[in-house]
Amino acid sequence: MAERKDEYQRKPEWLKIKLNTNENYTGLKKMMREKKLHTVCEEARCPNIHECWAVRRTATFMILGDTCTRACRFCAVKTGMPTELDWQEPERVADSVVTMNLKHVVITAVARDDLKDGGAAVFAETVRAIRRKNPFTSIEVLPSDMGGVEENLRELMDAKPDILNHNIETVERLTPRVRARAKYDRSLEFLRRAKEMYPEIPTKSSLMIGLGETKEEIIQTMDDLRANNVDIMTIGQYLQPTAKHLKVQKYYHPDEFKEFKKIALSKGFSHCEAGPLVRSSYHADEQVSEAKKNQMLGSQKKEA
Repeated sequence: MAERKDEYQRKPEWLKIKLNTNENYTGLKKMMREKKLHTVCEEARCPNIHECWAVRRTATFMILGDTCTRACRFCAVKTGMPTELDWQEPERVADSVVTMNLKHVVITAVARDDLKDGGAAVFAETVRAIRRKNPFTSIEVLPSDMGGVEENLRELMDAKPDILNHNIETVERLTPRVRARAKYDRSLEFLRRAKEMYPEIPTKSSLMIGLGETKEEIIQTMDDLRANNVDIMTIGQYLQPTAKHLKVQKYYHPDEFKEFKKIALSKGFSHCEAGPLVRSSYHADEQVSEAKKNQMLGSQKKEA
């Protein structure tokens, strides 16, 4: 029995990652350090960092410092009590977007429960700074639940990002074990409120699987997201970042991800990205354009 368990935990072939450290990768890393910027690509040990940095030349900026006030058991970002609140950060992020000539940028952040607004003001200013300096770049924001305070979400949404992304992360039953301080219902409410504030701004959420959830629970999560008018969904394999984090309970086969994608689209999501290495920001530019295309096709069918 022990042998089977060890074998089960071994990463399968389809999770092998191709490393690429070309000039794009090293140049982007150098620029991030020079401008004192953080990326979730590095801090969360994303498996796609070499593809995104070296091939696609894209990155997900992580603002509000590199120290999170929450200690989620799946996440490699360091936790503690932050001391950093840098009001020059929005301008440096915007300058980097210009330098990289990005068509689409994702802005995420550590959870800042120490701040009354949850970091909403800095988030909003980052969106506005990018708009001023590179108006043709589409902007996706990926905040925490900001304490579930509606005024915090309103401040961010009034900056009018092109897409609001907030991750549900796991199924309802596992949320207390997986997500520190976060609540399943609060995340759904956060997404619903965002859509109510600006119906024209697409909403998006991501689910990690492999933590012990059932297929029925995955499908129920899809239904819960759709019931709160979420447009785009991503589904990826949970990978244990360090020995201190939650263990992987199951590695899903690529064919299973294909099935989940098919189910999600049948539920009415305008787009679903699903695969072993898919993360919330993976091919984010393509996700948005694909979702808009599907929304247009859906509208045309209704009119017909």
